[in-house]
Amino acid sequence: MAALTPMMRQYTEAKRQHPDCLLLFRMGDFYEMFGEDARRGAAILDLVVTSRDREEPKMPMAGIPHHALEPYLGRLLKAGVRVAICDQVEDPATAKGIVRREVVRVVTPGTVLDAGLLEDRRGNYVAAVAQAGGRWGLAWADISTGEFLAAEPAGAPPSLDGPLGEIARAAPAEVVLPEGAAYAADLERRLRADGSATVTPWRPEAFHPVVATALLKERFALASLEGLGLAEGSAASAAAGAVLAYVESTQMGRKTALKPPRAVHASGHLELDPVTQRNLEVVRSLRDGSPRGTLLALIDRTVTALGGRSIREWLVRPFTDPWKIAQRQDAVEYLVGHAMLRERLRQVLRGVHDVQRLVARATAGLATPRDLAALAASLEASGELRHALVGGRAGGVARPAVIEACVGGLGEFGPFALTLRRALVDDPPSGSREGGVIREGYSQRLDALKAETQGARDWIASLQGRERERTGLKGLKVGYNKVFGYYIEVSRGAADKVPADYERKQTLVNAERYVTPELKQHEEIVLSADEQIHALEAELFADLAGQVAAQAPGLLDLASAVATLDAVNALAGLAADRGYCRPLVDESTVLAIRDGRHPVVEMSGLQGDFVPNDTHLDTEKNQLAIITGPNMAGKSTYMRQVALITILAQMGSFVPAAEARVGVVDRILTRVGASDDLASGQSTFMVEMVETARILNLATHRSLVLLDEIGRGTSTFDGLSIAWAVAEHLHDAEGARPRTLFATHYHQLTDLERDHPRVVNYHLTAREHAGGIVFLRKLMPGSTDKSYGIQVAKLAGVPQAVVDRAAEVLRAIEERHALDLAASAAAGGGDAHGLAGGVPPSPVRAFTQTLLFAQGADGQAAARRVLERLRAADVDRMTPVEALAYLEELRSLAAGPPPEAGGGSASRASIAAAGRPARGKRAGGPP
Repeated sequence: MAALTPMMRQYTEAKRQHPDCLLLFRMGDFYEMFGEDARRGAAILDLVVTSRDREEPKMPMAGIPHHALEPYLGRLLKAGVRVAICDQVEDPATAKGIVRREVVRVVTPGTVLDAGLLEDRRGNYVAAVAQAGGRWGLAWADISTGEFLAAEPAGAPPSLDGPLGEIARAAPAEVVLPEGAAYAADLERRLRADGSATVTPWRPEAFHPVVATALLKERFALASLEGLGLAEGSAASAAAGAVLAYVESTQMGRKTALKPPRAVHASGHLELDPVTQRNLEVVRSLRDGSPRGTLLALIDRTVTALGGRSIREWLVRPFTDPWKIAQRQDAVEYLVGHAMLRERLRQVLRGVHDVQRLVARATAGLATPRDLAALAASLEASGELRHALVGGRAGGVARPAVIEACVGGLGEFGPFALTLRRALVDDPPSGSREGGVIREGYSQRLDALKAETQGARDWIASLQGRERERTGLKGLKVGYNKVFGYYIEVSRGAADKVPADYERKQTLVNAERYVTPELKQHEEIVLSADEQIHALEAELFADLAGQVAAQAPGLLDLASAVATLDAVNALAGLAADRGYCRPLVDESTVLAIRDGRHPVVEMSGLQGDFVPNDTHLDTEKNQLAIITGPNMAGKSTYMRQVALITILAQMGSFVPAAEARVGVVDRILTRVGASDDLASGQSTFMVEMVETARILNLATHRSLVLLDEIGRGTSTFDGLSIAWAVAEHLHDAEGARPRTLFATHYHQLTDLERDHPRVVNYHLTAREHAGGIVFLRKLMPGSTDKSYGIQVAKLAGVPQAVVDRAAEVLRAIEERHALDLAASAAAGGGDAHGLAGGVPPSPVRAFTQTLLFAQGADGQAAARRVLERLRAADVDRMTPVEALAYLEELRSLAAGPPPEAGGGSASRASIAAAGRPARGKRAGGPP
């Protein structure tokens, strides 16, 4: 094999240092990939793979233009690829020998700083999971904003529920796990199945509690971690240290704006696990995973990226402390009552850019002139915000504590904004290398250089006219190119007429080019001054970025104040526009809502005018509500609305209700819908049972549980038995009697109300009309025993023949089971409910009245005729006299023998005919 060229030796060394990265190697105007990186990158980026002709064997290569790095980088990161960028670190024009190249940064999905690759309204977190002391630790950081958090989720290893729940709330772009750790494989499998985060195995020593604690202390100059709320050697500090080590390994010595980690305690927040977030569509739609149609999309009326990220954080991590909730509610209420101030704030906030990310890029040395101009505009707008708030005190009303804290956080950055404005031109370029960044008057030295250059340029610009006049050569031209610099061009025919001081520089086919001593002197002034100007502008700009980095703590406080103000203002606007009320959130276990509405469905208008409903749950008398009613009547909507109102209340928002009282909920647990988990080989029913098990194991007396159709993934008898046992457990379990909404089509569960004092029955109403069904969507006390499934099938467009046959089968099944149960009861087999000994009833609802018919074949035939006649009756059109006659007819049918063929009244003949299969229908009947 031929010896490597000096350039390829550079590449090989860079690749050796970063073997787990796809290496982008700068060569002139391109970033090149070689070997396996070329094949891998080309497949992702849809590039053509070529090769270096001078090498044997051929080396595959593929490249991208250096000026178009960002979009290509975004595609690589989306594919979960770690990218090492090896750049030219010296000017090729001044380099001696081969240009020096070094890896200047490693970019991963969780360590992005490029503005075009970040979502404005969502944090871009890198997270790490650790174990220590029998506990889980999780930390997550966003280097684009400086945010750094750590927690020890509830639950202990080996259960993955704790870290998975926190990961779902943080929604990181990348999760770092210790390579080879026993728990990492299971956690990686679960995370890869979800597909929302890139998983990166990494050095296990970075997760060691002692190593991690030492790194945190050194990085943030701390004597102890206790002041951060982290115990030294804890699982949380181990995870935080691992995140910090990973981030610093990607920055190649570059500073980051990361603040010291802040401890997040699970007990201080309402737990929303991944299943609950998904089922309630809190931030992601079940339909396509986007924010459209979610609670987040409804409430996010913020006008800044800062506020958008903040309101998302509030939503996925609501408080459990009534005092903190009340403080945020005070701020919302204050702005609800000050409409003009609310609108003024909204207008000014539009001028605030993403201060957190601007500061982070300045700290990392990646800020552009436009970034600093945007920061200047933001600082000016923050001054206007402060003025609006301080001058917005109306009628002597004191500002709430949250608003007052925002005023303090906005600070006094007017002088620094003025410095940035004085330094930067009005419309700065996108980059600082091309110059034209610094405003005239900011630097005397720069102004002097520019003046000197301009004088030389002016002299050169006037040279052509002077030389034409001096020489009499009207065709003489003064020009410039990058290779030869400035020159005087004369046609070949006039070459003998040039003055003696002209020095030949270049001969062309039809012309000669010359220079003069004066032209060379002024050219040198222009070129050397240009280099000095560019270098000085870069130096001045770097100084400005350094000033931003030096003020990072105060600027990040300002960003936090803007974020809070924007989020609170958005909630106030929502409350004012939609007529939301301020809920009472207290330490009780009462959940009482009057005229509650589903916030998202109400806004969609899909159900017409939304029908509000009341709710009352507590742990004393109304702990477990069994909700029955037809399909599509609104059971799932009703249950979700109760949960969403709870979330809104505990995040400090007003809620869609006439009145609400929310006793603090520690976690919301849901079992809704049906789906397979193909990745882990779990059937629909297994998924249902796993989720049910989680609820039963995690629910406390402060939890809110939503169960929608437990037991429907298996046989009727198994499903009813499981549903019955689950309901009893939730009712009877000592120390864990959560407030529960239990929707079901097993109408037998409503019998729980008789023997369980905290079970209450409700139903969603519907009415049959003109052969169809009308959904009234009103929650009423009591139970229903009909699901109207066949009518719903008809509404869905199921062929009429199938609908008719289903109705026929249903009638036969109901008759057969009714007669069987009646016969069993008559034979002394227990009451018609089948509840002897506390055993649940048969899955098919029994009649509960006294037996009307004799037993045996004659009695069954009489019962069948009476039932057919009852179904055929048009009760709504009967007069009182006709009703009495009809009742007498039914009594006769029940008491007497079957009419002879051809005998009796027309109605009796029709009843007899109903016992025979109609022509064209199957005679065998339903099974």
